Amino acid sequence: MADGMNEGGGAPQVLLVGAGPGDPELLTMKAVKALAQAEVVVHDRLVSDAVLKVAPDSAMRISVGKEAGRHSYRQEDINALLVHLAGQGKRIVRLKGGDPFIFGRACEEIEALEAAGIAWAAIPGITAAQGCAATAGVPLTHRGLARSLRFVTGHCRSDQPLELDWKGLADPQTTLVFYMGHTTAPQLSAKLIENGLPAETPALCISQGTTPRERRLSTRLDRLPSDLDRAHLPSPILIIVGSAVGWRSVANDVGDEAGTVLDEPFRRVGGGGSAVG
Repeated sequence: MADGMNEGGGAPQVLLVGAGPGDPELLTMKAVKALAQAEVVVHDRLVSDAVLKVAPDSAMRISVGKEAGRHSYRQEDINALLVHLAGQGKRIVRLKGGDPFIFGRACEEIEALEAAGIAWAAIPGITAAQGCAATAGVPLTHRGLARSLRFVTGHCRSDQPLELDWKGLADPQTTLVFYMGHTTAPQLSAKLIENGLPAETPALCISQGTTPRERRLSTRLDRLPSDLDRAHLPSPILIIVGSAVGWRSVANDVGDEAGTVLDEPFRRVGGGGSAVG
């Protein structure tokens, strides 16, 4: 187990653990072991109840979830909390949705722990892109369709426009996965098309992926904002854009119509050319 500030060979005081995308069966064996031994679980808003139940009932659970425009804890508060709890000698699991090092701000917490001389270790998790794509049966790379993959944050601060490498992202041979891109979907769609990505590029929105409440919206890039707005999908929503999303259509000359909402793998519950909730 890789760790920091642990030259003495003792057990780390804080474990930064990837909770995966929501399904508790997607936790790694190391993550399950860490949770089973936890005395305190400091968790994000998007960590599912099913994953939290893996920890013993005796473990204290502290939610430090952040939501756009409504933060229960500032990042500085979370850093201070971890240092405080570690100072009490508690076995702490810092539980983060997906993987701690993919849009998880783990480095800021590690810096605070190291500054306080607190040993830590990281346990990776399945990131939402992998878990959601797999349950939807969508490849993130595919020979002849997608030779590269990019994870992109679709979130911007204080309603500022996204500043991304739009030209580089608008590569028809690249699969794009946007995290937290629901509110900025109009920008994503317009900028990618403006920089050369075809308007008919397939897009898939996955809501609450890998959980029993998973829903999906199958659409295309130019219709992404309007279809997503009409679908009323609950967050969190992952957006996957690229030719690989439509690989079944390419291979079999059949596929889901744009604007179709799916709530089970490969089963249509909405029809026609518009999104339905």
